[in-house]
Amino acid sequence: MKVLLKGLLPVINNIVSAMAKTSVFALFICSFNIDAKIVLSGQVKQGGLIIGKVSADSLITLNDEPLKLSKQGDFVFGFSRDDKASYTLVETTIDGQTFTKVLQPAQRQYKIDRVEGIAKKITHPNPKNIARSKKDRKQVKQARAIISELTDFSQGFETPRKSTITGVYGSQRFYNGKAGSPHYGVDFRGKVGAPVNAPAGGIVTLWVPDMFYSGGTLIIDHGLGVNSTFLHLSKSHVKVGQRVEKGQLIAAVGQSGRANGPHLDWRINWFNVRIDPNLVLNLKPL
Repeated sequence: MKVLLKGLLPVINNIVSAMAKTSVFALFICSFNIDAKIVLSGQVKQGGLIIGKVSADSLITLNDEPLKLSKQGDFVFGFSRDDKASYTLVETTIDGQTFTKVLQPAQRQYKIDRVEGIAKKITHPNPKNIARSKKDRKQVKQARAIISELTDFSQGFETPRKSTITGVYGSQRFYNGKAGSPHYGVDFRGKVGAPVNAPAGGIVTLWVPDMFYSGGTLIIDHGLGVNSTFLHLSKSHVKVGQRVEKGQLIAAVGQSGRANGPHLDWRINWFNVRIDPNLVLNLKPL
């Protein structure tokens, strides 16, 4: 009997090896080896951007709303400046298992900025300029509504300028003593013409050199609703539809639009959710 079994072992091994090469057997193996662990990177706090990864054939929902998954299982979402909600993130695997994470963004305190010397024609625009600003907002909204399959956001971000930060996300600004909207970007010091680099790879979706409030405005799509916006530029070195890579020269600092001095205002959105760019710089690729 031992001799017979010894002789059959090579045959059995060959059969198993052949089965492993078939799609049926491969599917069987995969069903028992699904990586169902939800892996996240990012800070769970107001203004934070969270990137995640699950099995590409899973369903991922945030408060019962499905999140877009890349072909590699990447997903992303974010928290607004004043977000106080609680979030339930659920992965449902192909075989029906569910895995849940409950997230409560930490609250923050924001600084107050006062900007004086803004021209009256800027703080009280005439009807013509109001109509112009509405057109500007429409263009920006359309660019930010793009849902591409890009996953550049998952590779992390770097600063678009290595210079002094003069304005921070979330700060409440007062223009000539009157309260304005919170600041949703990070301001970097720089002379007119100073270089601006891409913080992450992506596709250029908007370039307008003379928007009323933001002046030269450039938007780059980083994928799945994540995009960077660069304001007050004096020049763009890239065109709409062009692919750019992290660290590539894309534009020049300016003093255009509603700017009282030359600087770069860098902003990040996840669709309509305004994200803190400083927090994004700490993201670790998964």
